[in-house]
Amino acid sequence: MPTLLELLPLVAFLGLYYARGMYAATAGLMVAMGLLLGIDLVRTRRIPPMHALSAALVFAFGAATLVLHNHRFIEWKPTVFFWLVSAAFLASFRLGERTLVERLLAPAFGPQACVPERLWRRLNWLWVAFYGALGLLNLAIAYRASERTWVNFKVFGLTLLTAAFIAAQLLWLARRVQPAPDSSAAA
Repeated sequence: MPTLLELLPLVAFLGLYYARGMYAATAGLMVAMGLLLGIDLVRTRRIPPMHALSAALVFAFGAATLVLHNHRFIEWKPTVFFWLVSAAFLASFRLGERTLVERLLAPAFGPQACVPERLWRRLNWLWVAFYGALGLLNLAIAYRASERTWVNFKVFGLTLLTAAFIAAQLLWLARRVQPAPDSSAAA
């Protein structure tokens, strides 16, 4: 259910883009992000950090797009988001006990799983590079392709690339996870 809710802003953006154009789509995206934040508050009484970051960027870049009537601002939003996420993964090498990728993916394997720290660090570097590259790819499409191509890339391409990347990471990790040492057997 949360994944479907997270797609609400993208669906609103795409539908409004094809019905009314970029500026209506941008306004709709801003409204949909506000709704998503409201749903977060009602359901969990908190706003997930990624939703808060994305919403702040949508509101800032969306407002600039609408006020200045220049679609380049909203086209920059994914790049800035991806670069901030990349920076967060990079910073996690120094902040906290675990890398960000470990904090995100370890729960998928449960408390009985054991993954060597070097694998978590290698994966974290991969995520730094992936999100940095996604930001560059977004800019390349925004500046070298038509507006319609960029919209389709933003909605479908970036979403599918991110989902495929995460799925590949989980599959790769699943083959390398070892059971945690059983402390009750040693006693």
